[in-house]
Amino acid sequence: MSASPSIFNDVIGPVMRGPSSSHCAAALRIGRMCRDLMNNELTNIYIEFDPNGSLATTHKSQGSDMGIFGGFMGWEAYDERLPLSENHLESNGIFVHIEIKDIQADHPNTYKLTLSNANEIHSLTAISTGGGMIEVIDIDQNKVSMTGDYFETLIYCDNPSSLFPIILDYISPEFMEFHAGGSCFLEIKTQGLMPKDLLDKLRQQDGVAKIKIIHPVLPIKARKDMEVPFNNCQEMFEYNEDKNLELWQLAVKYEALRGNISETEVFEMMRKIVGIMSQSIQTGLKGTHYEDRILGSQSLLFQDKLSSHKLLGGDANNLITMYVSAVMEVKSSMGIIVAAPTAGSCGALPGAVFGMAHSMNLPEEEIVKALLSAGLIGVFIAKNATFAAEVGGCMAETGSAGGMAAAALVGLKGGTLLQAIGAASLALQNSLGLICDPIGNRVEAPCLGRNVMAASNAVACANMALSNYAFLIPLDEVIETMKAVGDEIHHTLRCTNLGGLSVTNAAKKIELNLEVVPTTFYKSC
Repeated sequence: MSASPSIFNDVIGPVMRGPSSSHCAAALRIGRMCRDLMNNELTNIYIEFDPNGSLATTHKSQGSDMGIFGGFMGWEAYDERLPLSENHLESNGIFVHIEIKDIQADHPNTYKLTLSNANEIHSLTAISTGGGMIEVIDIDQNKVSMTGDYFETLIYCDNPSSLFPIILDYISPEFMEFHAGGSCFLEIKTQGLMPKDLLDKLRQQDGVAKIKIIHPVLPIKARKDMEVPFNNCQEMFEYNEDKNLELWQLAVKYEALRGNISETEVFEMMRKIVGIMSQSIQTGLKGTHYEDRILGSQSLLFQDKLSSHKLLGGDANNLITMYVSAVMEVKSSMGIIVAAPTAGSCGALPGAVFGMAHSMNLPEEEIVKALLSAGLIGVFIAKNATFAAEVGGCMAETGSAGGMAAAALVGLKGGTLLQAIGAASLALQNSLGLICDPIGNRVEAPCLGRNVMAASNAVACANMALSNYAFLIPLDEVIETMKAVGDEIHHTLRCTNLGGLSVTNAAKKIELNLEVVPTTFYKSC
């Protein structure tokens, strides 16, 4: 996790296809970094998943294979070919072998890869940390920390001191680290590509075996001198004492400083996200089709009943439920969605915000502001807890989405900053301990119901906050509690397909009917 999360890196995004951001989008980003490490020349890839982690039982069905194969070929997370990436490996000359093996992994989403071509072999270990975020933790038996928000230049050499007279004319020492645990290399982090003339000089130096450039995979870059105005809710209130800013304005201030971009750029980036979310809703309400899924296009049934006044009252809530369903169905049919904060929870936030905004006839500008507000709540969660169901259960995904949405809805109604924070606190309190137990090893059910529940919870908590209900526990303390509770949830109840509804007789029959056969070898997929 970045020391200072970004709204567009860590919380709202990536724009993607696939059932799970922590599986598919994260795997794709890992695959792209592997491709860079091998200078785009991948031939044979050996992947190991730990039997005690999540990926041993979910890598095929929840999109890790699909994503990492796309990454090996240099695709984006929204590429239309992604659902069939397995079929493109052979034509790209790539052969993959996957094994479930005890690799002593500390994290449930650990990818251990051995990469080779006719000229060289490299190893890379990475983890998916939730919501599409990743960290490369080892390259060639050297401990590293690469989260995809820098250009990473690796200069393979035995004596980096001989290179310093050249490098220091361009790069400050704090951007460099020498690794000598396995194959020795000097790692240099930069916001942009290193100058070509510098790279050419380095390649000509005695002792330099090769140079690798790993490109960023995140939209917002990091920098060594990065500062943010606050890291938690209490610090935000202190920052705002003499400013009287609304939550969305505080979000803009935070992200502009975090990303070294203008406040206008922040607002317009979120406007683009709004457009993509809106399109996802519209696509879902036209009906979606995909063979390999459990649930069909149910939002059309809801739409029919709603339009013919055959549902229980509460038009705004009904519109929200329909929108949540539509987005989740687009995700499950491999359409384009925005992970917010994850793909498994992608319906709750847009469903709640767009549904309420449309019922109130609010303009797009208000939706943008609401999502910015939600994003800042997500920053606090990303900083101090997790979005990964494999680490914190569904509480980390739909629970977080509900807390983010509650604050956003208060903003739509013109509530105060304190009311928005109170709504988020209440919503997160209501989701503590929520487990992740997908039926049929798919990110569809009970995921859909829990997205609807998160959105409904957000509406109720927003109204409670607007009525000045006491939320009792400060938001920062609730987020700390989320982390502690997540640590206590048994691993079988954290997206492993080994507990809860996942192991019911009905769920296992569904899984068999989907004809999911655990695949451990891809000769020429």
